[in-house]
Amino acid sequence: MSHSCRFCSTPLETVVADLGATPWSNSFLEPTEEAIAREKAFPLKVMVCSECLLVQTTETVPADEIFNADYHYLSSFSTSWLDHARRYAEAMAERFALDGRSQVVEVASNDGYLLQYFAAKRIPVLGVEPAANAARIAEGRNVPTHVAFFGRDTANALVARGVRADLTAANNVLAHVPDIADFVSGFAILLKPDGVATFEFPHLLRLIEGIQFDTIYHEHYSYLSLAAVERIFAACGLKVFDVEELPTHGGSLRVYAQPVTGTRPATETLAEVRAEEESAGLTQMPTYAAFGKRIASVCDGFRAFLADARSENKRVAAYGAAAKGNTFLNVCGLTASDIDFIVDRNDLKQGKLSPGSHIPIYDPARIEAVKPDYVVILPWNLTDEIVAAHAYIRSWGGRFVVAIPQVRVI
Repeated sequence: MSHSCRFCSTPLETVVADLGATPWSNSFLEPTEEAIAREKAFPLKVMVCSECLLVQTTETVPADEIFNADYHYLSSFSTSWLDHARRYAEAMAERFALDGRSQVVEVASNDGYLLQYFAAKRIPVLGVEPAANAARIAEGRNVPTHVAFFGRDTANALVARGVRADLTAANNVLAHVPDIADFVSGFAILLKPDGVATFEFPHLLRLIEGIQFDTIYHEHYSYLSLAAVERIFAACGLKVFDVEELPTHGGSLRVYAQPVTGTRPATETLAEVRAEEESAGLTQMPTYAAFGKRIASVCDGFRAFLADARSENKRVAAYGAAAKGNTFLNVCGLTASDIDFIVDRNDLKQGKLSPGSHIPIYDPARIEAVKPDYVVILPWNLTDEIVAAHAYIRSWGGRFVVAIPQVRVI
């Protein structure tokens, strides 16, 4: 079956990774035979466009089926992510001289995790969030929230209400939109002429370097390089003027953009990241074609670790029922016979089964009750936070394990 680029319609020819058929990574199951029988799997294949360099899934699962009124991901469950959000609010307020006359809009504002810090500074805020359950939590934090998917129509509706933004934030959402042109064009509409839009997203360069195939899942329609983002933004009325490299999510970019008529000069950092991507081969198709071959070795290494643990009668549990963890478990073909259980702080996931692998999910207190020998950290980007919070597992000789890019016992 032939596929065309979701952004520029160029025929796609280069496969980056083919991960087979998997369920949606946040579609947790009730622990019943009926729920397991109803579970669906969808092809998970990623290709790259030779024209605009957008790396993208080939199947478009309807966004309103994933990010619905009962979406399970809530940002505030990660303390390190809250710290990141607070630092962002402080830095942006200072850099762009935001005050009580300014307007900050966050798209995909989730449970108000970020805007609460601007609101605390008495800077007017508005969240735009499609998941009604997350929006309700945000409203309880004094973060007014407009429940909608963002794009040209939503931006025009907000402008008609008198909302124009000095600053917009869009963290880890650019990859989640099927129509990236409509989404980005909305920011060009919503910004004031001298406004700034910031976007954070996992950097494709780090995904390739670190064999981070577990960050590929149906909710992530796109995998983004600076090169692709600059091409897409330019076509949608935005101009990138600065970029920061961040440690979040295994290595992310924070891109700063302005309307194409904006006058902020491009920074040296922008030129440096462009050059880094060029030297890493991100403008060359063979770089992408080679990636898929490295995935099998990661899975083989982890399955060998599990086989050794079983042969020594060791119990293995996992921490964090994260989307990336679910991709990892499914691509490696693991089940509850390989990993006894998963723990997660999010009570919406507790009592459910992980999609595809059907491993039961419990409150973190189960670690201390069961005392497993190994605890595999599935959201490896939060390793330091998780290890620090659960150092007590050393008391019975328990060890933490990270599986990507290769098995590491901590």
